Amino acid sequence: MRVVYTLRHRLHHPQHEFEASNIQEPLEHPGRAEIIRAALAADSAFEFIAPDEYGTDPIAAVHDPGLIRFLESAWEEYQRERGHTHDVVPDVFAMPALREGMGPAKEPTAIGMRLGWWCFEITTPLTQGTYEAARSAVDVALTAADHVLGGERVAYGLCRPPGHHAARAVYGGYCFFNNAAVVAQHVATTTGGKVSVLDVDYHHGNGTQQIFYDRGDVQFVSLHGDPVRAYPYLTGFEDEVGAGAGRGATANFPLAEGTGDEQYLDVLRGACDKIVSFAPEVVIVSLGLDTYADDPIGDLGLTADGFEAAGALVGSLGLRTVVLQEGGYAVDELGENARRWLHGIAGT
Repeated sequence: MRVVYTLRHRLHHPQHEFEASNIQEPLEHPGRAEIIRAALAADSAFEFIAPDEYGTDPIAAVHDPGLIRFLESAWEEYQRERGHTHDVVPDVFAMPALREGMGPAKEPTAIGMRLGWWCFEITTPLTQGTYEAARSAVDVALTAADHVLGGERVAYGLCRPPGHHAARAVYGGYCFFNNAAVVAQHVATTTGGKVSVLDVDYHHGNGTQQIFYDRGDVQFVSLHGDPVRAYPYLTGFEDEVGAGAGRGATANFPLAEGTGDEQYLDVLRGACDKIVSFAPEVVIVSLGLDTYADDPIGDLGLTADGFEAAGALVGSLGLRTVVLQEGGYAVDELGENARRWLHGIAGT
């Protein structure tokens, strides 16, 4: 299997994270991708290749151009206006209730407020190299997609930063550009056919859902922790099924706490049935491994055997598939869990 990887992901390297009212070392850090890389590099079934460069046009096809411009310059602007700091996070958020009854707000000019205009939460700091790293993750994803469009049955993009929480005009949840959404748009445009995004991260892919919610040509199917208790809390409920031309093209499968391999695979079979009925040209898998039993920010119960079985189930659909890395924070087991899932889909 082709694995697309670049060292440029290391340019995004936050020092701190504010999570659950505590300042802590970041859960999303360069070591995650390096652990996966090392596990796959030790296995002769995987061949590493470098990404091509695609520029910003594919990103602008799914994201507000203002978000792209902001991420390109925000860290440097903050240093000029506020003084040096390694990590940059919002102070104030542009909540609609602040101007309720007074009309919509315009994008602010002050960098402190612009951060809260384009970001929806505080666990996703910008660093000096974040923009370049986020661009490189998109390049990784698109390169993997083009190998599949070129004839490979499956390819894996070792994307970092992840992407599925980034919506059209907002970033957050460790995500800056939505790698899966960029690829879905690229594949739909290139093939003229339908595309399915299967998101198996513990956390609901709110950004991917939002970008395609009214589209009938891109299906979004997600298995995730029930948003009653799981981030991002506001999306991922069963009654979210799409709107307009996209009604019926969104399917959410919230999972109960402690869901283990057998229960999970039963739900995944139902999700795969939805994909088969949609009849896509290509499937894009947002591969989150934070469904693992010992993940520090998940509460499901999957094992390495379960991951391999899940990959095999997706592979049994016989569809061309682009696998893109999302979450997974149990770092000691992360590499093996990724390796097992990928062996499952490859059937090796």
